[in-house]
Amino acid sequence: MVKKLRKMAEQKASASGLLDSQLAQTVKDSAQQIWLAGLGAFAKAQEEGGKVFEALVKEGVTLQRKTQAAAGERLGDVTGKVSAMAEGVSSKAGAQWDKLESLFEDRVSKALNKLGVPTAKDVDALVQRLDALSAQVASLSKAPAARAPRAAKAAKTAAAPANSGIKPSAKRATARKTGAA
Repeated sequence: MVKKLRKMAEQKASASGLLDSQLAQTVKDSAQQIWLAGLGAFAKAQEEGGKVFEALVKEGVTLQRKTQAAAGERLGDVTGKVSAMAEGVSSKAGAQWDKLESLFEDRVSKALNKLGVPTAKDVDALVQRLDALSAQVASLSKAPAARAPRAAKAAKTAAAPANSGIKPSAKRATARKTGAA
C-alpha cells in the first residue's frame, strides 16, 4: 500500500508538474506575443509618425491662417472705431478751442478798448482822414497866397471833425507823440 500511495503521489506530482510547465509555457508565449505586438506598434509608429507629424503641421498652418485672418479683421474693425472716435474727439476739441479763442479775443479787445488803445478800424479811419487832409493841403498850396488865410481856416474845420472821432485817451497819446517829436 505504501508503494501504491507512492506511485499515486508520483503520478500526481508529475501531473501537477505537467500542469505547471504548461501554464508557464502559456504565460511565456503570451508575454512573447505582447512583446512582439509592442515592437510592431513601435515600428508602425515610426513609419507613420512622419506622416502624422506632417498632417498635424498642415492642420496647424491652416488653423494659424484662420486665426490671423480673424485677428486682422478684428484689428481692422477696432482701428476704424478708434479712428472715428479720435475724429469725433478732435472735432469737439477744435470747436471748444475756437470758442475759447473767440472768448479770449473778445476779452482782450474789451481790455484794450478800456485802456483807450485804438482798434485797427480806428487807425484805418485816421489814415484815410490823413490822406484826405494831405490832398486838401496839396490843393491849397497850389492856390494863390491870398486864399491862404481862408485855407488855413478850412483846414482847421476839417481837422476838428477828425479829432472828434478819437477818444480822449487817444488824443492824449497822440498829443504826447507829437509833442515828443
